[in-house]
Parts: sequence; C-alpha cells; structure tokens
Amino acid sequence: MTIRQLFATPLYEADLADAALLAELAHSIRTLAGDDEAGRRWSRTHGYKGYTSYASLNDLPRRDPVFADFARIILKHAAHFADALAFDLPRKPRLDSLWVNFLKSAGHHSAHIHPHSILSGTFYVEVPPGAGAIRFEDPRLPLMMAAPTRRADAPEEMRPFVTVAPRPGQLLLWESYVRHEVLPGTAKAERLSVSFNFA
Repeated sequence: MTIRQLFATPLYEADLADAALLAELAHSIRTLAGDDEAGRRWSRTHGYKGYTSYASLNDLPRRDPVFADFARIILKHAAHFADALAFDLPRKPRLDSLWVNFLKSAGHHSAHIHPHSILSGTFYVEVPPGAGAIRFEDPRLPLMMAAPTRRADAPEEMRPFVTVAPRPGQLLLWESYVRHEVLPGTAKAERLSVSFNFA
C-alpha cells in the first residue's frame, strides 16, 4: 500500500535578524504611526487596535530609504520562493504593495486572503512576549463537508490550522490564496511588522 501526499501548501521562512535593519524599521514604523493621520483615522474607523498604513500610504519604498532597502531584500526571497513553487513566470514577482503594522496588546486581524496577488508575506520587526501568533488555514477546509476533526497529535501537514509564533527578524511568505489571521495576544508592548504582496 502507498499513501501519496498531494496538494501541498508551502510556507517560506527565513531569518533576517539584522539588528540595524530591525532598529531602522522600528523607528520608521513608529514615526509613520505618529505622522500618518489618514492611517490612524482608517485604523480607528475599522477597529484596528493600533496603526496600519495599509489604506493610507502606498509609496513606502519611495518615502523612506529603509523600506527601499527592505524591498530589495524581500524581492530576492520572493523570487527564490516563486522558483521553489515552480511558478511559470515571464519575470520575477513584482512588489505590488507594502504596509506597516503597529499592533497594540490584544489586537488581532480576522481571517482573510490577499486577492489579486500571487505571494504575500510578513516580516516581524518587534515581537514582545505574548504577542499574537499568525495562524494559517488549510485552503481545502471549506470543502471538507463531513470530514471528522483531526487528532491532537496529527502531523502538521494534516492539521486544518497551523499556528506560527513570530519572532523578530522572521520573514514568512505564502501563496496569497492561503487564508490567515493574527490571533489576539497578551503582550504588554506593541508588535511591529511589515506586510506585503507580490503580483
């Protein structure tokens, strides 16, 4: 008898724990959170506990040199991941959007996908103890009409949800159709991250 594993959902992980990069990004994120009134207004209106530049600033790599440097770094990782996924692309993936997240204690993001993109990701800049983890959902879950629940000891690739506790300097990339969420945390300090999409 043979059991074959089909239809993998890859998660790309890299460690970019460069202290200078983390410090510069943290400074820039905090500066944006103080200066971007439109982003703060959007965050309040949408119940975001903290600040995000998601709906207010779409030019961070042109606005701040640290984001331009960061964009060059993640482009290399996105190209490597796209190759590992065997994507048949005429050129390297193109950075489509990049935004910052300043999430306060107990803040979370509900489950969502990133339409109109091929790769999405997050880079963790500051992650205090107790910060909310990111949880990924098996894309087949809505189709598993009568499937029983999995045992607690099920291998990671068979679980309907996989939770990753982030750490500073961690880069995660996934295909944009993968539903994911940020779980509420108990941290006393803010969780800083940079998220992005590739087209």
